[in-house]
Amino acid sequence: MPTESPDNNPIPQQKHGYQFSWFDWFCLWYPPGWLILFNRHWQHYHADPDGWNWLEYLLFLLPGGFYLALLIRWFRLGLRVSPGKQNSEFDPNYQQAFQQEVLKPIVELYFQAELQQIENLPTSEPLIVVMNHAGMSFPWDFLTLGYLLTKTRNWVVQPVAGLSLFDHPWVNWWLPYGWSQVLGAVRAEINDFDHAMEERKIILYAPEGLRGPQKGWKKRYQLQTFDGSFIQLSQRHQIPILPVICIGNENLHPWTINLRKLQRFLNLPFLPISPLMPIFVLFPSMGIWANKAHLRYQIQPLIQPKSYAQTSSRTKAYQAAQLLKAHMQSQLDNLLHKLHK
Repeated sequence: MPTESPDNNPIPQQKHGYQFSWFDWFCLWYPPGWLILFNRHWQHYHADPDGWNWLEYLLFLLPGGFYLALLIRWFRLGLRVSPGKQNSEFDPNYQQAFQQEVLKPIVELYFQAELQQIENLPTSEPLIVVMNHAGMSFPWDFLTLGYLLTKTRNWVVQPVAGLSLFDHPWVNWWLPYGWSQVLGAVRAEINDFDHAMEERKIILYAPEGLRGPQKGWKKRYQLQTFDGSFIQLSQRHQIPILPVICIGNENLHPWTINLRKLQRFLNLPFLPISPLMPIFVLFPSMGIWANKAHLRYQIQPLIQPKSYAQTSSRTKAYQAAQLLKAHMQSQLDNLLHKLHK
């Protein structure tokens, strides 16, 4: 069993990296097993007595079994509101291990993801990487881009993530407490975003925010209003912006509509309804799964802070953000036209 150091930082329970067993390969190709894979990898490196156990993992694989597994775990943990809290500081070493040992087979074998127009990819950092966000699913388009940028430039990349990925009780029961923070996610709050910029990071940012995945299948190719905060931070810290257009992320959870009223009532980032939903009801562990999609990332020319008029005005920043949105929409439309010829 793993132990903890005096400062409560978990000590890896193995000296060697995580090696896929036959069960892990099975979980990779059996959609309800992706949640098992994430948690097993975490438990390899961290002491997590409150985590899922083998009986509960096996129940994930059965129709409706997740509900029984959740009930068993809830009683096992003494009817707590949430599992026990752990150290949740960013750990670049664990991010690297997760990317190489879990993300790599998913990105390369399942999504077959690729960077295109790589000549536009700078060699220096820091950067604010902005990308269209879609799919109404777990943010696979962002995790995949982070993996590809790290593989190509050996960068440490941190995505800005919605608060629900940190705080929602469903996420805290699905995944280990603090999982997102340990992997490098930055809370989508201006102070946290600003602090990351001060540290000269490579930041992935969705300027559409949750409006991106919420737009659903009907508007999948229509970029939504861009938030202007990244323009202000780019100017304040003199950090260039790298636009990236993702093609294929709309297929991560296809044919969706968003039930906004019920979504707000349940305090969810989105509530997708699609032909796949009956399967999700039977296998809730598929909440982190996504449909197989060919993710292609078109790297656009770098935008220097001086490209926009220097201003602290939110109105001017908003206007500059909408200009970038219009440009990215034009590029997206051109790419789709070429693909559909």
